[in-house]
Amino acid sequence: MSTTALLIIDLQVGNFEEINPIYNDKELLSKSAKLITIARSRKVPVIYIQNNGGKGDPDEYNSPGWEIHPLVTPMEGEIIIQKTTPDAFHETNLQEILKTQGIKELVIAGLQTEYCIDTTWRRASILGYEVNLVKDTHSTWNTDYLKAEQIIHHHNEVLSGWFVKLKAENDINF
Repeated sequence: MSTTALLIIDLQVGNFEEINPIYNDKELLSKSAKLITIARSRKVPVIYIQNNGGKGDPDEYNSPGWEIHPLVTPMEGEIIIQKTTPDAFHETNLQEILKTQGIKELVIAGLQTEYCIDTTWRRASILGYEVNLVKDTHSTWNTDYLKAEQIIHHHNEVLSGWFVKLKAENDINF
């Protein structure tokens, strides 16, 4: 039984709208799909984190944009955790599921770098998990002040060593 799990965070249809594309959207989905395929082939649990956005949000609960993107669709029996905050552990059963399955190490990919990814990395680390951040498989949008690429680079640098081990998608071995 694997002591590692792959967390796929917020890869939902509404986050990939053409009018406001996420940085490196196609690459993010492609690399995430590859990680999922490898995890499944090695019997590593894939756990999906799905944000329940508010009214009018791209990932508004139970709207078409809320659905997990079809390129990374969960298989029957895979766990989907519903969340309402950036922290995938906050008021969810994620910690209980990980403990029950004997998970000690997490590989994390998805959205949004400076919110849900950052908060979940930090919380997982504080809870004692060994956290592997897939440095080229998380993303965000440009802001008025910083380009998405700068935000991603900043978070990779700040979190590396203190909270996570940075690994490229090609270096994840499960």
